[in-house]
Amino acid sequence: MTGSHDVDATIAAMQQELDSLRSEVSGWRARYEKGKVRDLNFTNSGHELAPLYTALDLEGSGGTAFEVPGQFPYTRGIHPTGYRGKLWTMRQFAGFGSAVETNQRYKFLLQEGTTGLSVAFDFPTLMGYDSDHVRSEGEVGKCGVAISSLADMETLFEGIPLGDVSTSMTINGPAIILWCFYIAAAEKQGVSAEKLRGTVQNDILKEYMAQHAWCFPIEPALRLIVDMFEWGATNAPQWNTISISGYHIREAGATAAQELAFTLADGFTYVERGIARGLNVDDFAPRLSFFWDVHNDFFEEIAKLRAARRIWARHMKERYGAKDPRSLVMRFHSQTAGVTLTAQQPMNNIVRVAYQAMAAALGGTQSLHTNSMDETLALPTEHAVQVALRTQQVLAYETGVPNVIDPLGGSYYVEALTDQMEQEAEALFEQIQEQGGVVAGLEQGWFQKKIAEAAARQQWEIEQHRRVIVGVNEFVSEEDALSIPLLKIDEQAARDQAAKLAQLRASRDNALCTSRINALREAARGKENVVPYILECARAYCTLFEIRAALEDVFGAYREPVFF
Repeated sequence: MTGSHDVDATIAAMQQELDSLRSEVSGWRARYEKGKVRDLNFTNSGHELAPLYTALDLEGSGGTAFEVPGQFPYTRGIHPTGYRGKLWTMRQFAGFGSAVETNQRYKFLLQEGTTGLSVAFDFPTLMGYDSDHVRSEGEVGKCGVAISSLADMETLFEGIPLGDVSTSMTINGPAIILWCFYIAAAEKQGVSAEKLRGTVQNDILKEYMAQHAWCFPIEPALRLIVDMFEWGATNAPQWNTISISGYHIREAGATAAQELAFTLADGFTYVERGIARGLNVDDFAPRLSFFWDVHNDFFEEIAKLRAARRIWARHMKERYGAKDPRSLVMRFHSQTAGVTLTAQQPMNNIVRVAYQAMAAALGGTQSLHTNSMDETLALPTEHAVQVALRTQQVLAYETGVPNVIDPLGGSYYVEALTDQMEQEAEALFEQIQEQGGVVAGLEQGWFQKKIAEAAARQQWEIEQHRRVIVGVNEFVSEEDALSIPLLKIDEQAARDQAAKLAQLRASRDNALCTSRINALREAARGKENVVPYILECARAYCTLFEIRAALEDVFGAYREPVFF
């Protein structure tokens, strides 16, 4: 009885304190409203903000008062030790020109202290075309590295032990093909798939939604992704077979809440497709990873990341019946927001990136790419990417940010904003269900319209000076045209690639290539998992487009409906 009395007394005391606080806040608000204040009542994404947050804003929520890091629902982080146990992986996105040139950049980055590699592919590769295809003209090596076969992948990682390094590959439409090239390249080094660590982005739903780098129609594209889940769970257990990406959704103009909700909805769709295949959710969900954009609104971004972990854990447990704790844990990579970089006063981008990187760390990211100051103008120079990497290293070793786990936990503002982000995401989930789910929403153009509307609103705010962009619509100086060194990619990469492909086709066993391409085509017509067949094509040095074309013969090509 004594224990019950103590609890009642504690609750009564807390209620008395809240009543007293409510009175104090009421008096403060009366004084505040008489004063002259600046119009700062919304976040970057348009959320209305109160001028002050207190314990009253967490009534009924509790914030994270009873949570610790490393425990469900993981609002405060997925590891009990946070960055005290291990710092985030410093992973600089890189790729340009030929595999030879990019290999040299990777070795430079590793020498300078990166702890993971991240491959940027050129546009022909992203679309599944060989470098000598007619549709590749003028684009080879321009926005990333050109990879057309296993031979290029071998060159890309020459001298880099794939059993020791973690590699991320940003590729979606032809992701299954590039992944097989990577596995085959590792085999050439004597490293089996089960020892490989890394991630392939492979998030095709967000491509139809925002970025538009696709190959096949939605349903066969989803089949290929589930094939990778299935094969990877057994054969590449340390590899993340998808990185469910909000980054490109946000870069297209979505708000923070839309990025959060649309990305998680994509993730739930992939889980449902895996279960529909007959897979046990706990066999593949532990290797699902995420990729978030970290924008300019410091606290909103931190709240978004905290809410993302909580929502994912709760839905995986309650909605999909996951039992393995690893299935509940959201592991994610973050990248500073490319869309916030400005061509005007490009040195300001270093400052933007530093704040965004700090938000990512305070939000608990496991991996981070910091953009270079020149990336709005060109691919980064070696000097610019070194500064971007040093930004992470200063954050990690000089600021003290990693010394305490979830240091903003308990902040009235951050906790209230985390709750608000979660509530808005749940409301958007209901709207998505009203459309018939993610696939139906894409086919109807609902997602595309929502993103376009948000982008238009943000642009209007900039033009009306409601949103200040330093050096663009305010604080413009005579030095706006400041010239900084830029990396320029000429056409030599295209010529070199064409010559290499001609030599490859002349020296390989073409009869074997034809046989394996035919076998892949037949497997695609049936219901077999196609990963082993694509892997056999890769080992025979079939090219990227040859493999894509075989699949396209069966699946067809995707043509986006006209929505606007």
